[in-house]
Amino acid sequence: MTNTRLSADSKKRIDTLVRTNNGFEIAEADLQLRGPGDLMGTQQSGIPDLHIADLARDGDILREAREAAIEILERDPDLKLPENEIIAAQLRKHPKSSMNWSRIS
Repeated sequence: MTNTRLSADSKKRIDTLVRTNNGFEIAEADLQLRGPGDLMGTQQSGIPDLHIADLARDGDILREAREAAIEILERDPDLKLPENEIIAAQLRKHPKSSMNWSRIS
């Protein structure tokens, strides 16, 4: 049927499935092996053109950034405070219909 030699990625996949049946852990391992793919399209694997973040490696800092963004918007939903002018200016540069995920990261 197949060659008895497994690639390193295949071994990691099997090890993960043997170690756990937790779907979140399996998905995390898959994310690390295959990358996040195309967030808005049909591509199942591969790395999108992210300029700063690595979704598999930078989960903690991305969660912190999300929490900080939520706090800012709770205090200043219209981003009218002087300290939020830079954020508001950046948002004005991009139309709401534009989905450029690489700029988000």
